[in-house]
Amino acid sequence: MQNIFKAAIATLALALSLHAAAQQPERGYWQAASNTAKSVTSDITLSETKLTIGFRPYIIAPIRSLKPEEVSALFDADASAAVLATIYRLNIPAEQRFEHKNTLCGSDDTHYMVTYTTGRTLQVAFFSGEAVPVFTFDAISHSTNLCGTFTYAR
Repeated sequence: MQNIFKAAIATLALALSLHAAAQQPERGYWQAASNTAKSVTSDITLSETKLTIGFRPYIIAPIRSLKPEEVSALFDADASAAVLATIYRLNIPAEQRFEHKNTLCGSDDTHYMVTYTTGRTLQVAFFSGEAVPVFTFDAISHSTNLCGTFTYAR
């Protein structure tokens, strides 16, 4: 009976850890896949509380999950599919230089990051400005705060 109890607890712990990993697919190490990512950030690592670019960690705070139509407005995503995307608050100073002395948002501080995962691909968008970005096709197409989108792979 004691072995059955131990096995049940081990199974429950494994199920919970797999569920947590499925809910946070953007966590971990990602290799730069797009030309933009290769020339600006290189590889990145995401944890629950940090974004690491190179060896520089930045504190991130999740704001909310995005709706499928919001993700579709920002990235090339199917609005009818179940998608996992999150907007985060962060602060990366404009003077911070990365690969090839590039910055994320030119002369503006970076204040928001959106992550979107599909399979073994992570797409990231960075935004400047104090106001939380609006994720509609019209707002994104006229946005002066969208700094760029970057693609990473595992």
